Amino acid sequence: VQLQASGGGLVQAGGYLRLSCVASGRAFSMYPMGWFRQAPGKEREMVAGISWNDGSTYYADSVKGRFAILRDNSMKTVYLQMNVLKPEDTATYYCAAAPFGVPGVPGEVRNYVYWGQGTQVTVSS
Repeated sequence: VQLQASGGGLVQAGGYLRLSCVASGRAFSMYPMGWFRQAPGKEREMVAGISWNDGSTYYADSVKGRFAILRDNSMKTVYLQMNVLKPEDTATYYCAAAPFGVPGVPGEVRNYVYWGQGTQVTVSS
């Protein structure tokens, strides 16, 4: 599966953005999907994830209540709705897919094997 992320940009604190990740290839509906971010000098971290099989989701504590991950299998797209953005959300955001058919939401970066290119999100104070 190949992934193409978009939707990043510059926004003021308190604003919102919606990131999109479009997949190409077959059987998108059976891949667990995740959004990750990496700020300069920091490790890549998982922000949100969504399963393919049971509707379960995962959110990092730092984004709970502000971000939402959704998937539209008919459009082969996963979204990250980001509300009430903070300067500390500034990072390059990546979407990724875990191996085909893995149930639930894998919780670690190393579990994801297909990666899109990043999209930059900058939140000004």
